[in-house]
Amino acid sequence: MFFVIRRAAAARRFGAVALAGLCAGSLLTACGSEAGSGSGGGDRLSVVAAFYPLQYAAERVAGDTANVVNLTKPGAEPHDLELSPRAVGTVSQADLVVYLRGLQPAVDSAVNQEAGDHSLDVTGAAKLTLPAPSAGESGHADHGNHVEGGEGADSVASGKDPHFWLDPVRLAAVGDAIADRLAGADPAHAGAFRANAARLRTDLTTLDREFRAGLATCRNHDLVTSHAAFGYLAHRYGLTQFGITGLSPEQEPSPAELSSAATFARKHDVRTIYHETLVSPAVAKTVARETGAGSAVLDPLEGLTSQSAGKDYLAVMRANLAALRKGQDCS
Repeated sequence: MFFVIRRAAAARRFGAVALAGLCAGSLLTACGSEAGSGSGGGDRLSVVAAFYPLQYAAERVAGDTANVVNLTKPGAEPHDLELSPRAVGTVSQADLVVYLRGLQPAVDSAVNQEAGDHSLDVTGAAKLTLPAPSAGESGHADHGNHVEGGEGADSVASGKDPHFWLDPVRLAAVGDAIADRLAGADPAHAGAFRANAARLRTDLTTLDREFRAGLATCRNHDLVTSHAAFGYLAHRYGLTQFGITGLSPEQEPSPAELSSAATFARKHDVRTIYHETLVSPAVAKTVARETGAGSAVLDPLEGLTSQSAGKDYLAVMRANLAALRKGQDCS
């Protein structure tokens, strides 16, 4: 009954590369935020963010004192990003490049070559201490996936889950780190940066409280997702994540992995299988059909699209909370 949708996966990969090629000459306009010169235009700082959650945090912290450019086109898969020469030039000229080492090899390469002295790797602030799960692996916050503390400076390539931004508390810490770096680049506005970061932290703390309250009474704490992007969210709010594929949304599940996901869903009476906005829902819907479960969107917030359930991080996260409350049967 199971099958591997190789053609669909290949089409997704082709689409990502094609988008990168089409955007080679216009990455910083149609494919991202408006970008000026390295000075950011006038006295404004120029900040480059590697993908959407970092863009959101940088924009909130910088306020109107900086131009923030997102290297990843809206709707594109961040893992597949390829940079045009123009984009690499923008990295070189920026006052600050905010990125997550190990997530996007093209960005890592550009930073290493062009932005070593004006970059911020958010790995340490985000505390990437959750091990990267393999396809078909489940883990509960109380059974081996303890992620607080530790060095937190390991790269994604060293085997850590990169999706920290789905934990609002970790994103707030990244906002504080961005404020510190912007304060160093523009001391005259240091107070404004830190005040903006404090407001961001307040909003994210409120969101954290909403998730805690909203997921406290769920009938089912087992979360089956198309790829394992929700480990930090699961850890923070007492859920068990089971990713049909591993960390990469482009990974093709084998028949054995699909069967394992179905077995897990049946055993734990999982009634909703979650898929995403940036990749095909076929894998999740295959498992849903096999188990008699429903399917719903759970957005990993790697990028916004016209299909996103909100216009910014907070709105999409609240849509995720609503989807989880319904899918996990929360009272």
